[in-house]
This record gives sequence, C-alpha cells and structure tokens, in this order.
Amino acid sequence: MVIKTDELPAAAPADSAREHGSQAGGKGRPGAAEPPSVMLLNGDCPESLKKEERAAEPPRENGLDEAEPGDETTGQEVIVIQDTGFSVKILAPGIEPFSLQVSPQEMVQEIHQVLMDREDTCHRTCFSLHLDGNMLDHFSELRSVEGLQEGSVLRVVEEPYTVREARIHVRHVRDLLKSLDPSDAFNGVDCNSLSFLSVFTDGDLGDSGKRKKGLEMDPIDCTPPEYILPGSRERPLCPLQPQNRDWKPLQCLKVLTMSGWNPPPGNRKMHGDLMYLFVITAEDRQVSITASTRGFYLNQSTAYHFNPKPASPRFLSHSLVELLNQISPTFKKNFAVLQKKRVQRHPFERIATPFQVYSWTAPQAEHAMDCVRAEDAYTSRLGYEEHIPGQTRDWNEELQTTRELPRKNLPERLLRERAIFKVHSDFTAAATRGAMAVIDGNVMAINPSEETKMQMFIWNNIFFSLGFDVRDHYKDFGGDVAAYVAPTNDLNGVRTYNAVDVEGLYTLGTVVVDYRGYRVTAQSIIPGILERDQEQSVIYGSIDFGKTVVSHPRYLELLERTSRPLKILRHRVLNDRDEEVELCSSVECKGIIGNDGRHYILDLLRTFPPDLNFLPVPGEELPEECTRAGFPRAHRHKLCCLRQELVDAFVEHRYLLFMKLAALQLMQQKAGKLENPTSLENGGPPSSESKPEDPPGPEAEREEEEGSSASGLAKVKELAETIAADDSTADPRSREVIRNACKAVGSISSTAFDIRFNPDIFSPGVRFPESCQDEVRDQKQLLKDAAAFLLSCQIPGLKIGIGELITRSAKHIFKTYLQGVELSGLSAAISHFLNCFLSSYPNPVAHLPADELVSKKRNKRRKNRPPGSADNTAWAVMTPQELWKNICQEAKNYFDFSLECESVDQAVETYGLQKITLLREISLKTGIQILLKEYSFDSRHKPAFTEEDVLNIFPVVKHVNPKASDAFHFFQSGQAKVQQGFLKEGCELINEALNLFNNVYGAMHVEICACLRLLARLHYIMGDYTEALSNQQKAVLMSERVMGIEHPNTIQEYMHLALYCFASSQLSTALSLLYRARYLMLLVFGEDHPEMALLDNNIGLVLHGVMEYDLSLRFLENALAVSTKYHGPKALKVALSHHLVARVYESKAEFRSALQHEKEGYTIYKTQLGEDHEKTKESSEYLKCLTQQAVALQRTMNEIYRNGSSANIPPLKFTAPSMASVLEQLNVINGILFIPLSQKDLENLKAEVARRHQLQEASRNRDRAEEPMATEPEPAGDPDDVGSQPQAAKDPSSPSLQG
Repeated sequence: MVIKTDELPAAAPADSAREHGSQAGGKGRPGAAEPPSVMLLNGDCPESLKKEERAAEPPRENGLDEAEPGDETTGQEVIVIQDTGFSVKILAPGIEPFSLQVSPQEMVQEIHQVLMDREDTCHRTCFSLHLDGNMLDHFSELRSVEGLQEGSVLRVVEEPYTVREARIHVRHVRDLLKSLDPSDAFNGVDCNSLSFLSVFTDGDLGDSGKRKKGLEMDPIDCTPPEYILPGSRERPLCPLQPQNRDWKPLQCLKVLTMSGWNPPPGNRKMHGDLMYLFVITAEDRQVSITASTRGFYLNQSTAYHFNPKPASPRFLSHSLVELLNQISPTFKKNFAVLQKKRVQRHPFERIATPFQVYSWTAPQAEHAMDCVRAEDAYTSRLGYEEHIPGQTRDWNEELQTTRELPRKNLPERLLRERAIFKVHSDFTAAATRGAMAVIDGNVMAINPSEETKMQMFIWNNIFFSLGFDVRDHYKDFGGDVAAYVAPTNDLNGVRTYNAVDVEGLYTLGTVVVDYRGYRVTAQSIIPGILERDQEQSVIYGSIDFGKTVVSHPRYLELLERTSRPLKILRHRVLNDRDEEVELCSSVECKGIIGNDGRHYILDLLRTFPPDLNFLPVPGEELPEECTRAGFPRAHRHKLCCLRQELVDAFVEHRYLLFMKLAALQLMQQKAGKLENPTSLENGGPPSSESKPEDPPGPEAEREEEEGSSASGLAKVKELAETIAADDSTADPRSREVIRNACKAVGSISSTAFDIRFNPDIFSPGVRFPESCQDEVRDQKQLLKDAAAFLLSCQIPGLKIGIGELITRSAKHIFKTYLQGVELSGLSAAISHFLNCFLSSYPNPVAHLPADELVSKKRNKRRKNRPPGSADNTAWAVMTPQELWKNICQEAKNYFDFSLECESVDQAVETYGLQKITLLREISLKTGIQILLKEYSFDSRHKPAFTEEDVLNIFPVVKHVNPKASDAFHFFQSGQAKVQQGFLKEGCELINEALNLFNNVYGAMHVEICACLRLLARLHYIMGDYTEALSNQQKAVLMSERVMGIEHPNTIQEYMHLALYCFASSQLSTALSLLYRARYLMLLVFGEDHPEMALLDNNIGLVLHGVMEYDLSLRFLENALAVSTKYHGPKALKVALSHHLVARVYESKAEFRSALQHEKEGYTIYKTQLGEDHEKTKESSEYLKCLTQQAVALQRTMNEIYRNGSSANIPPLKFTAPSMASVLEQLNVINGILFIPLSQKDLENLKAEVARRHQLQEASRNRDRAEEPMATEPEPAGDPDDVGSQPQAAKDPSSPSLQG
C-alpha cells in the first residue's frame, strides 16, 4: 500500500515491528524476520499520487505512461548498454603491473585518461597502448580490438614528443601541481567550481559500513555555532566558504614557465629541440629545461645566455616529473604527497562541470605566476589561433551536423544526444568568452564606422550583436527596452523548437550574455548569410513585422509538424498587397535556406502567445477577473508573452474541463435528462477559471465524489479516443456530446480536444482576411481566457517575494548605471553602488579612479572603444536616497508594486529582509564577485564596501540545455514503478536511467543529481544505508558543483544526507550537515521561511536523540511557530510539531508542558480527521500515557513532602528516546513512511495490482466489442488524474514531457 505521509504524522512511540523495519541494516541481511517495508517518496512523486490512503491502483493510461523502455527498444539495444565489463592487466615502465576493469563500449582513449589520472601513472601523457606488439588505435572501441579479452596484457609504450604533445604534457603537469588549488573555481575558469561537503563530513561517510552500532551514544559535541541558533540576528558571511585545510598548497616549485629562448632556432630544431622551459625549484635553484622529441633534460642556458647543450646531471627523462624528482628533493616529497591527496578526493570534487558556475564571493588570494594561464589568455584564446582559418571551429556546421546524426535505435540516439550536448556546452563557453571580449573592447567590429551601439562583431565563427534597437526595428514594440527583452524571448523559442526536434528544421546556436550592463546575443552563422541582403534571403515570414509577408510550402510542411506539440495554430494573414499568406508560426519567424541547403528558422521571439494583462488593446475588453485586478496595464514593451509552462497548465486545465463537461452530458443522457444540449455552447465555458479549488473536505466525502464521476470520465476518455480515430461505431448522440465539449473549451477540432494558439493575434501591424474573422474572434477569446486563468489559478499559488522585487528593480538600475563606467573605474563604481544600495552610512562618496600614473600627453582619439564608453563619471554622484527613490519608482513602473521605504534600513525593517540576502541576490543577478569577509552594513560611520572588496565581474549566461530523452523516459518509468510499490523494478530502471544520463551528459549534470537523490532514497527504504549514503553524497557534491554551494537544491540535499547519516549512526556528522543546511538557509532566505520548520524539526529530533533536550526544544519550538504561521494553527503539520515538542518535555519529565502540547495536537487531529482516525487514537493513547506518568510523579512528590528524606520512593523511569523511535519520527517528517508488510502481504499486494490491471484491460476490450455506451462501471482512479496532462503531452514526440 502506498501512502502520502506529509500530513499524517505518527504520534505514538514506535511499535516494535516498525522499529525493526526502520533499523534495516543492509540488503538480504541474515535473520531478518520481514522484508524492508514498502513506502512512498513524497519528494519526487506527481500531485496525482499525493492522495491520502489510496489503495495502489493499476497504472492509468492517461497518455503519460510512456511506452516502457523495454517495449520500444529491441532486445539488442538493451544488451548494448548492459555489456558486461572485464579486467585487463597494465604494464607501465617503472611500476608493478596492475589490473584495470574496463567495459567493451569504452574507447581506448578512456584507458589513457584513467592512466593519466592514477597516482602512479599520472605523470605520463605521451604514450600508446600495445596488445601483443600491436599498437591500439586511440578512437577504437575495446570490443572491436581483436584478441582483447579477460586477462589480456596491455603494455604502455612511450612515444616520441611533438610540439603539441610537449605542450599537452607541460599543461598536464601544471594541472597536477594545481589539483588542490581552488583558484580556478573562484575565478570561474575551465568549468571548475566549489564544493565544501568534505569539510563537514571529514571522511566519515566512507567509513559508514565499519561503524559499530554500539557507538551510538558516545559523547559527541552537539553545540551549534551561535549564529545559527533560532532568534540569532548575526548573519556572518565567512562560514559560507570555510577554509579547506587541503587548500594550503604544498609548494613543489616556485616557478614553471616558458623560457624567453622559445621557439628553438632552426639548427636546434634539427637536433629535436621542441621548446624550452624555465624552472625555479623550491630550493631556489634556477634551471633551464629542453623539451625534445625524446623527452626532457637540463640545458646550460641562463636568463641572458643561450647554450642548448645538456647540463649535468645528464639525465634524459620521458616525463618532466621524473626529471624534476631528480633535481629537487622538495619537489619529489611534496609532489608525492600532493598526488596522494588528489586521488583521495572524491572524483566529483575534481571533474569539470558542463557549464561554468561562478561564485559571488571569494577569499583574498595571492596571484601566482602560471605559464599556462598566461599562454591561454594571450596566444591560444584571443591572439591568433582563433583568427587562423583551419584553426577555428565551424560552430554552425558542428551544431547542425550533430542534429543530423541517425536516431533509429538506442545506441544511435545516445551517440547523437551526447554529440549535441557536447557541442552545445563548447559553443556556450566560446560564446561567453567572445561576448566578454566584445564588451571589453578586444574585438574589431565588422561595421567600425557606425555608432558603437549599432556595431556587430564576428569572432571565432560566432556572430555578436548588442541588445539595442538599431534602425528602429522595435519602434512599435518599445524601442531599446524591447530590443533588450527580444534575445531572451528568442532563446526560449530556440529551446522549444530544439526540444521538438523535427528532422529537416534547423535553429541557430544561440547564447545570451549579460556582462557589465550590456546584453550580447551570440549566434552561429548561417552559411552564405553575410554575402546577401536579408530581403533576398528570407523566403518565409516577414522582415518588417507583418507588412511584407512571404510563405513557402516546405517551411509550412516542417512547421506543421511542430504545431501540435507547441500548440501553434496554422493561420492566414494579409500582406501589404492584401494577398492571403499562410503561416504556421508568428510573422516575425523568418525562414532562410542557407548555402548548405538547410532550412533555418530564426527570430523566434513570439513563439508563445502574448500576455494580454500587459498588452492593452483599444476596443478589447478583458474578462472580469482581469479588470477587477486592475488589468490590462501598459508595459514598457509589447513583447510580454506567456511562458511555456503556463500554456501547458492552461491546456491541461481546459482538458480537465472538457472531460468533466462531456462526462456530465453523458450522465445526463443516461438518465434521459438531456433536454437542451446547447446550454453549453453560448460564450464559451462556464467561467471555471474564476472558481477557486474546493476546500478539502473530510476524506470520506472526497472518495465518494471520486467514485461517482470516475466511471463517467473513463467513458468520456474512451469515447473521445473512438471518435478521434474516426470510428463509425460511435452513435450521433455521443458525437454531439464531444462536439459540445470541444466547442465549450475552445478546441479547434469538433471531434477531439485540440487547443492551439494563433501567435499573431493582437500583434501590431498584422491583419487577417475577412474569411477568418470567426476564427480570429475565438482565438482572441482563448487568449483572454488564458490571461484570466493566469490571474485566478496560477498566480495565487505563488508567493510574492519583496526581496526579489527590490533586487530585480535594483538590477534594472544597475544595468544602465554600469554602461556609463569606464573599465578603469569599474570596481570603484560597483562598490559605490553597493554602498548606496545596502550600507546604512548616509553619504558614501565615490572614489573616482585617480590617475595613479601621470601621462604626459592625453590621447584624444581612442580607437575601438567598448560600446558606450564615454569618459563618463555621472555614476559618482549617485546617493542612497536617490537610488532607493529610483528602486521604488522602478518597482511601481515595472511590477506595479508600491514599496513603502526610502532607505535600505526602512526596507529591512518594514519587510523583514536581510541585507546579506539582498547582497547575495544582487551579486548573482549582475555577476558581481565580492571579497569574503564580514561587512558592517549597519555602521553609520563608514561605508560597508571599499573598491578593494569588489574582486571581479562575471557574465550572466543564458543558453539552451539539450536533453537526454531516453534516459528521461527510463527515469519516468522508474518513478512510476516506485509509486506503484515495485521498488526493486523501479530501482533497476532508475539505475539504467543513471547510466544513460552519464552516457549523454558525462558525470556532472543537474538531472544526474535528481537521479542520485532518488536512488539514495530507494536504497534507504530498502534498508541499504551504505548505498544510500554513497548515492546521496554524490548528489550533494554534484548539487554544490553544478548549481552552487548555497543553491536551495543543495540545502535540501544536505538535509537528505543528514537523515541517512543519522540512520547509519553517524550522529555528529548528521548534526554538522544539518547545521550547515541551517546556516545556508539563514543566509539565503532568513529565519522566516516555511521550509525552516522542516529543517528545525530535523535538528530538534537529532538533538533529542542525543539527549540535548534544551537545545532540542529551541529548534522544535521554532519549527512549531513557523508551521503555525504558514499553515495555520489547525494544520496537521502543526499537530505533528506539537507532538514532537511534547515528546521532549516528556523526556525532561515536565509533564504539564508535555500534556499541554499533546492536547493541542489531539484537538487538531480530532477536528481534521475525526475521532476514529488512527492518528487521533494514537494521540489519545499518548495523552493517557503522559497523564499516568504525571500522576506517578505527583504521587512521588507528595510522598517526599509528607515523609521527608525517609520517604519510600519507587524509582521513576525517565527513558531516553531510543534511536529507532527518533529515526521513525525523522522518516515521518521527511515524508517517508514505512508500512510493515510481510513477504506474503507484499506478494498479495502485487497480485492484486496485476489482477486489477487485467480486469481493466478485459473490461476495455469487452466494451470495445460492444456498443460504446455500455453502462458497466470500470475501475478508475481519481477523476483529476484521468487527463492530468494536456493533449500535447500525450503525443510521444512532444517536448512538453520534459518540461
């Protein structure tokens, strides 16, 4: 049985069976009396499964249950993935042979990578692998290597160096020397990012299996840092990035750099010299090294004298590390220690992430000499390499070729998706670098004579344009403001069309970069586009927003395939000659055939329908829900559109309405009541948009309702499918029912539910033919209904964040503020802005960049200036009063919200905000990086920030995220299995999904993180705590690396890990993880957040378990207060909180307080669930138990008062809570409920599920054979689930499944 546990807390002390279930130690442990119990994951299941106490039901066919991977893939495909591995023996020079586990589908080069990472072979880069004397090809798969099998011996053979190989070797040695140094992560380069988990686990997790259960109650230090205690006002910044002791780098060398004698002269080249290095050892010895084809040796050159002859010792080494070991004892010792530490680190702390993550704080760091960094900055990146033909990558060709790869079976699809993902992440990195170079003024414009705002750039085969309205293109849409918004809208369009993935239709690689106040759009270049005019190129769509419009049959055919999943209506518009032109997109969408013959679409900024709440149209009335809330409101631009998830939610809402209307009519027909079928036809649906959801009533009533309408809905679903399939068996009256329901919900078809939007409705300048007026009227109504749905159904589910509003308004102001700042004044300008924004100091003064150096002659004309960089110091006169006035004005103009504050202190006071949170938000939104130190925001004597506190400014990058579709389907199927109670099968599918995700994304990705979290939870439920810990540790590390060390997701991962640590008896680790989570929560959100209640309940329970009762009460009582504030005093969560507090008071023998809290809880249960509910009974039992203890205590006290010290006192029993009972409560509050089932119960449950499924199938087949209106009810679930996805999601090719 599967149960939703969020609001059904267990109140009584754990019974022995449950304790047994929750103490499960591992898989198949000996002597286990019963199997691990079945349970529910609340964190990962869809809403449809969150109904309380519902019997496990057969899977419903609502279009969501994708074909299981086994159904659509052939046996051969699955075998490909599950190829078994084998081990080979590696013979490398100078070390003992060792064996290595490999897999048949790995490439030979992956063994190379492993050897370059191993501690004992890491210093080798230039070698080949030989099997029986034959050299293996780098890029061949192991299974294609003849004679390679279990036990084969692979010999490592050193190869001669080339200049390229020598450079790679030096770079690799530098990487090894820097492997523990976090500076690349702080500087945001090479996809390095931070992780701090190891600071808090201190190596405990790996030892979990070796822990003895008897150590549970060993004394541990439970004292939390002062600043995380409930009620503390202190919010320090330094603990965000605790100093890792491994970061104090062991110095192996003082300097390793390229020599000034490079490149070798011709006569030395002919002796095999490739390049020269200069080294200063830790012992201060200066040496010059030759890299030759045979290896590395010392030469006799000095800083001023070139002598390439070998020096003594005359030692030639194939590896630079071996040579340095010979000449420097310190190097030898420290390098060995460094590599030992490097390989001890978790791989996830070292692997590069697919996209760069930037840190908004960094400690003060020394700037060390680094030859590779210097070379990257000047030669390979910006100087010449990327301007040399043949050196540059043709991004467009790569992006489009990967899309054209075959995708017939699973291995092909994996290969294709991996290639797409890799090219996209490379393109994003290159585009980001190029955009920064453009704004920093390092790239020449292709139209240098034009005004800087109008300039365009090409660098590294990428086209860059700035977010300004050049040539009045967006004049009717809001000018520069519209031009700033258009790139992100366009990017959303590109994302969506890429997700639909129609063969033959191509989009441009697109990245949007915000940097130093400018918005740069980076795009791949259509072949031939630069040689011809746009007018000649565009063969579909319009280049002037709808005046001249053209169409093309091939484009219509391709776009028609996207119209169903994207819900876009094929429609006709008039061009300037009053001719009708047919389109299947908005008019701005342009079709261009490149010189490569591919059909490209671009300018996808109006892919989604407009949001009428922000688009006043003369003569058009919005529904009452909108006008009542003061809409429509004029906005700064006319490009406001509905997000894709909103369109999906609206269509889903309409689908439910369609089902309910049709079911109602069917039931009326059955009862012979249908007298006036037209009652639904006039003016659209009964305005269900405005009705709030019914308040949840007692469970019994709800189930009754579900039962009555379920069979009707099941009939409708079947009937709709019959009619849609054009089946002549449906009778006319049934067709009428479907037709009426279609008309009522605005479907474009009268025989099936199909909602689509015309993206050109209300578009300025677009005209429609007379013959389409009815269709246009219906489309206008649909958009108005969507606007009303947004206000009445979606927005009430969101909480307005005042802090978010303030920081977004400040970001808008900061953007224009920065555009007027010269590069040399950047840190002074940013620190001045932050002082005006956050410091209580009343009149901060900006430090204008003093000319530290006196120049004799000012150069009047500067060529190639960065855009807008007039010598402008207007930013220096900003005051806090002016900035806050502008913020309030911006909040009113942009968000129509009135802020009641004139200064930061007033904002903090009025809205309960924190300055540190505002600092984090503004830094993340604008790319600022500040120094990690404590800032005195509230000092009225000196400003909080100086220009030394601003360390860097990073780009904020938006890009496409390609998906791994097969892996995603495996993941969904696994979730479905788990929710039906088939944990083992679910676990296997999720494991398979993890393999596929790894195959496509590499080791690091947000979706892999979700996979690991679910696997950890499944292993935990099945009693395998070691496996749960291992997976969750990976999930935490990955979340820190890919999403950020204080991302809300990371905070949750820390909480899950703490639970599994507690279950594995690692109590101090569990506490330090929870304390870390609370610190991050305070920094990011502050004390006043609904999730804080869950976190504090976790901390309170663990402290209760280690008998820290007073500390425990501080956290539990805070959780009670927060729950009461956010859920109301009568919520079930609050009842659980009362019960947890009562338990601690019971342990302290303060029975009066315990009784008081438990009574509160009992009252809530009784009111909400009724007297006969299990929870109410448990609470009642616990009350009796407390009363008895209180009476016994009172008797004892009376006895003492009466007889003094001679009183005969029976010993009082104050039991410390058992770990099992604490763990049970922890499981309950975290949404995990174990239901003790014997093996027999489990088998019965599965058999019952299977039987129901067969019954349903049989019933369906029988009904199809008979008349479609047969009245026999069929088993069905909750009516809300029957159509819980929009029609588009039922189409297997639909992208919305991945939303």
